[in-house]
Amino acid sequence: MADLIVDGRDQKFVLHELLGVEKLCEHERYRDFSGEMFDMILAEAEKFALKEVYPILKEGDRQGCRLEEGQVHVPECFHKPYKLYCEGGWNSMTADQADGGQGFPAVIGIAAMEWFIHNFAFECYPGLTQGASHLVAKYGTEKQRAQYLAKMISGEWAGTMALTEPAAGSDVGNLSTKAIRQPDGTFKIVGTKCFITAIDQDLTTNIVNPVLARIEGDPPGTKGISIFLVPKYLVNDDGSLGRRNDYEVAKIEEKMGIHGSATCMVNFGDNGNCHAELLGAEREGMKVMFDMMNEMRVGVGLQGVSSSSVAYLHALEYAKQRLQGSSLAEFKNPNAPRVPIIQHPDVRRMLLWMKANTESLRALVYFTSFCLDRHRTAAEEAEREKAIGIAEVLTPIVKAYSSDIGFRVCETAIQVYGGYGYCAEYPVEQFMRDEKIASIYEGANGIQALDLVGRKLGMKKGAYFMSLLAEMNGTIAKYQDAEGTAALTADLQAGVNTLADASMFFMKCAQEGKFLVPVNHAYPFLMMMGKVVSAWLLYWMAGIAAGKLAALQREKGVSDAAGKAALVRDNREAAYYAGKLASARYFIKNVLPEAQAALAAIKNEDMSNIEIAEESF
Repeated sequence: MADLIVDGRDQKFVLHELLGVEKLCEHERYRDFSGEMFDMILAEAEKFALKEVYPILKEGDRQGCRLEEGQVHVPECFHKPYKLYCEGGWNSMTADQADGGQGFPAVIGIAAMEWFIHNFAFECYPGLTQGASHLVAKYGTEKQRAQYLAKMISGEWAGTMALTEPAAGSDVGNLSTKAIRQPDGTFKIVGTKCFITAIDQDLTTNIVNPVLARIEGDPPGTKGISIFLVPKYLVNDDGSLGRRNDYEVAKIEEKMGIHGSATCMVNFGDNGNCHAELLGAEREGMKVMFDMMNEMRVGVGLQGVSSSSVAYLHALEYAKQRLQGSSLAEFKNPNAPRVPIIQHPDVRRMLLWMKANTESLRALVYFTSFCLDRHRTAAEEAEREKAIGIAEVLTPIVKAYSSDIGFRVCETAIQVYGGYGYCAEYPVEQFMRDEKIASIYEGANGIQALDLVGRKLGMKKGAYFMSLLAEMNGTIAKYQDAEGTAALTADLQAGVNTLADASMFFMKCAQEGKFLVPVNHAYPFLMMMGKVVSAWLLYWMAGIAAGKLAALQREKGVSDAAGKAALVRDNREAAYYAGKLASARYFIKNVLPEAQAALAAIKNEDMSNIEIAEESF
C-alpha cells in the first residue's frame, strides 16, 4: 500500500541525490539532525499514513461534517488519528525548538506532510494550526505567545485564518469586517466571513483564529487592514478557558470534495461582544497575513504533488492488473490472449505523462522549500538573498501550476481506469474532487499569475528572476554533454530562452504603456513558466540519474544494449534511474514545446477577451 501514496524512492532521490539535504546539518541551526534521522522520520510518516491517514480517506468523505447547536462535528473517524498525530509530534516538526517545536528544516516538514496531505480533509486541521502558530510566534506579544503558542504547537489548541467575505471574495481590500477599539487596548470584531476552513471543530478544546478586519476610522483598501487574534474561548490569566467568544458558525458549505473539512460561514459579534487582540502592528494586517498565506500556498502546491502521486500510483497499479484487448502484435487475432492495459500505447502515454509531471512537481515544491532553508543557513548574505529570491519567484508557480497540473493528473488517472474510474467503487474520482479546490483557495490561480507577472518578475529590479534563470543555465552547462542529457540540452535551452524572451516582452510592453498585455496573458505565462521550470528540474534529475545508471552498468559489467536492457528489467535501482531519464525525455520532447506556442500566442497581443462586448458572450 505504501507504493500507492508516495513513491518513497523518488522522495529520497529528491531529498538526498538532487538537493543534498544532509548538507543543512553542517549549519548550527540543524546540527542535531542527520540524513539518517531525516530518513527515519519519513519512514515513521509512511507508517502513520498507511495505518491512520489513508484508511479514513473514504470514510471521512462519506461522513462529512455536521453543524449541531452551533458546534461543528468533524467525521468521527478523524478523532483517533488527530490525537495520534499530535502525540507523534507531526504538527510541531518545523516550529522552533525554543517554542516547544522540533526545529526540523522546512523541506523535511514538507516531505513528511506529503505522506498525509493526500487526505487534505484531515490534514487541513493540523496544517492550518501550524500556519497560525507561526504567526503567533513571529508577531505575537509576549503575553500572546505565553497564552497561545505552546498549546497550538502541541495541537491541544487549533488555529485557522479568517480572510474571505461574501461581498469581497478575492478583493480583500473591500472587506467590511470592522474592529472597534476598547479602552483596555483590545478590540471588538463585527462582521461576516465565508469559506473559512476549520474555524470550528470538535477535535480541540480551543481554536485561535487570526481574523482580518479594519479598525474603525482606518483608510479603505488593503493599507487600512489589521489582523486580530479571535479565540473560540477566551483565555484567563492562569491559562484556563473562560467564556465562549461571540461568534457563530452560520452554516457549513456543501462542497464538491473534501467533505471532511469544515468550510464555514461565520458571524462575528452579533451580540456586540466578540473579543479580539491585535496581532502585530495596526494597519499591517496584509503583511502579517501574507506570511501565513505564502506558507499555505506552498502547502497547496504540496497538495497538488500528493494528489498527483496517489492518483498516478493507483492508475499504474490498475493498468498493470487490468486485462483488456490484445497486444499490438496480435491485434488481428480474435483468439489472442488479453493483456494488461499498460501494454497499450495510449495508456503508456498517459502513465508517462502522469509520472513525469508528478516527479517534476515533487522536485519543484521540495526545491522551493529547500530554498527557504538555504535562506536560513547560507553563510553569505548574497547566497541568502539569492535563495529567498528564487523562493519568492517560484511560490506562485508552486501554488498555481502544481494545483492545476495535480488536478489534471487526477483527471488522467480516471481516464486510465475508464468507466470504473468514474465510479465511487475506486478512489480516483475522490482524488479529483478533493484536488479541484486547490486552484481556488489561498488565492485563485489567476491571482497567482498576476502576482507573478505584476510583482515577482520585477522584484529587486528583476534580480530574483535572473537568479532563477542563472540556476537553469548552470544546470544546462553542467549536463549539456553528459550521456542521457546531451540529446535534450538544445530543447531545454530553447525553453529557458523562451521564458526569458517572454519576460523581456512583458517589460517592453510595460515601457510602451501596454500594461494590459501582460495582465491579459499572465495565466498563460505562468503555465508556460511552470513547464519550463519542470523541464529544467527533470533535466537536472536526469543528469544525476544518468551518472548513477552508468555506474551501475560498470559495476555489473554491462556495456551492450541487450545487457543494459536486462539490467533495467532485473535491477530495481537501474529501473528507477532509467525511469528518470524517460520522464525527462518525454516531458522535454512532448510537453516543453508547448512553451513556444504559448510565447507565440502572447506576442500576438490579442485582446479578444477584453474587447468583446459583454452582450456578445
